[in-house]
Amino acid sequence: MSLTAKYIFVTGGVTSSLGKGIIAASLAQLLQARGFKVTIQKFDPYLNIDPGTLNPYEHGECYVTDDGAETDLDLGHYERFLNIRTSQANNVTTGRIYNNVITKERKGEYLGKTVQVIPHITDEIKRNLFMLGETGEYDFVITEIGGCVGDIESLPFIEAVRQVKWDLPPHNVIVIHLTLIPYLKAAKELKTKPTQHSVKDLLEAGVQPDILVCRTEMPLPHDIRKKLALFCNVHINSVIEAMDAETIYDVPILMRKEKLDERVLAKLKVPAKEEPMLDDWKNFLGKLKNPVNEVTIGLVGKYVSLPDAYKSIAEAFVHAGAENDCKVNVRWISSEDVNPEVVDSMLNNLDGVLVAPGFGERGLEGKIQTIRYVRENKIPFFGICLGMQCAVVEFARNVLGLEASSTELNPKTANPVIDMMEEQKKVVNKGGTMRLGSYDCKLKKGSKAFAAYGETTIHERHRHRYEFNNKYLEQIEHAGLKAVGTNPGTNLVEVVELKDHPWFVGVQYHPELKSTVLNPHPLFVKFVEAALERKKVRV
Repeated sequence: MSLTAKYIFVTGGVTSSLGKGIIAASLAQLLQARGFKVTIQKFDPYLNIDPGTLNPYEHGECYVTDDGAETDLDLGHYERFLNIRTSQANNVTTGRIYNNVITKERKGEYLGKTVQVIPHITDEIKRNLFMLGETGEYDFVITEIGGCVGDIESLPFIEAVRQVKWDLPPHNVIVIHLTLIPYLKAAKELKTKPTQHSVKDLLEAGVQPDILVCRTEMPLPHDIRKKLALFCNVHINSVIEAMDAETIYDVPILMRKEKLDERVLAKLKVPAKEEPMLDDWKNFLGKLKNPVNEVTIGLVGKYVSLPDAYKSIAEAFVHAGAENDCKVNVRWISSEDVNPEVVDSMLNNLDGVLVAPGFGERGLEGKIQTIRYVRENKIPFFGICLGMQCAVVEFARNVLGLEASSTELNPKTANPVIDMMEEQKKVVNKGGTMRLGSYDCKLKKGSKAFAAYGETTIHERHRHRYEFNNKYLEQIEHAGLKAVGTNPGTNLVEVVELKDHPWFVGVQYHPELKSTVLNPHPLFVKFVEAALERKKVRV
């Protein structure tokens, strides 16, 4: 194992959804702003090999990395905050750990030993823990442990953390525990007891937290900090207040005020290289909070009752809005609610419409109806993955007059303008078998996509089984829907645009996955720009 990297673990207690990922990403951003090289990994305690087969209602968005890993949506936060690329090594599940151990056992690699949680499962967890640190590329490796301390599922990970604290020399490992300090309105009191019990659970597992980060609705007075320090065995300076923030992008600044990064460096005996350079971050926040303009964009999808299912798209609008000095109000529209009777009242007053990715036939006709309306009424349109495929189906039906569909919607369609890729037809297993990860795309000069990117060859991430059917390419292009981006190796269509329309772009890939605070995605920036133009015309 590498002794050059320092290891920081972030655990959570009392309740889930406290924001371990945001705290981890904020700390990483502060360390990065000081000139250190940082990466973050997420260890999830569920038994799925990866989140690729999970329903978005169950787990939110499935985030895809350049190397084709289907991962937890927290990796999206890591990339957006740090402007770095993550990989398969940054997200590990219990399922993958057990799968690796059982595979080794079947191959006889344990030489007849009885395979047990300790040491075999914990050793495999530690092997994955140290993987990024051993590359020599990072000063700090931050590891977020999913779930809550005290959960049965998390125990092997907490045990691995305990062992790591003994495996490495002093001042090479720290544990940050994120917890909740609830406020009881009736008693008008902040209560520390849940945190005390959470830390007690950690101590029973042999892990003493070094820093407490306390989520709270009210400021933490000195006497509460003092009580937490006394009962949880931490220094009072290591009790960090994490107040509810207006936006997740405020959290690095709030953590800086609370000196979280200074406490971490002091605990790890690392001299501070320099004060954190946060000018670019503050400039972004300034634009985000003081917009000059405002637009309303409809996001049409089938998982809109859980916005986390489209987390990266929502955040890409935040980045693109700030870039345009504009607040983007996203109106969440269920594609199942769209039909010819209501489509005008639902979409007419919007400045732009994004038709979201997804799988399956539910809500597909609503997406097609949406696209017909925005095409005919010249409303800026952005289609992503399934949204692009629906645009092709809609055009083939209503402009070419074909009885067209996607074989995902209708396997027996007379004109499968969207069809399953040949290699996908042989696939039996669902997990990790789609077209995944980063692929090249060659753009045609003169297209809106080329104008946005400013280059002819781009690299974007994919997650799909169905593709534009090139048998219909000539016919569709002749009628006005142009293929302006193709994969140079397979000639598969990646980007379509409609001529004689203010902004009508459909992409087979997922541009939202590469949008970051410091590098807003160019297609989102141009889409918001087009929405602004429409608003000016309407006013």
